[in-house]
Order: sequence, then structure tokens, then C-alpha cells
Amino acid sequence: MPQHTPPRPICGYCDGFPTVTVTTGNRTPDGQRETISANCPACHGTGHTTTPAARAHSRIGA
Repeated sequence: MPQHTPPRPICGYCDGFPTVTVTTGNRTPDGQRETISANCPACHGTGHTTTPAARAHSRIGA
């Protein structure tokens, strides 16, 4: 019988998209755009957290 691993919570800051590529505006000598990669500071580029993220919105009133 297979063992099932419970799913890890997705990072609330990056919504599971932990690494993005940003163009610098410069071009390489062969004409391609220069890019840099940026990782989510909360999950360090994994896309998951060990603890659930705090809710971004709270309900006010009844």
C-alpha cells in the first residue's frame, strides 16, 4: 500500500511562483536581453512554507 505525503502549504507571498526572471534593459553583444533571477524572500525560492502564511485580508465587522 503506498504511503501518501500530505501536501505542503504554498507560500502566501509568491503564491507558488518562487522565482522570476527580470530583464535589466541591457543587451548582450549577440543581441539577446540580459536577465537576472529573483527568488521569493519568504520561501527562498522553494514555493512552499513550513507554516501556513498569515491571511492577507481580514474581515471587519459582522
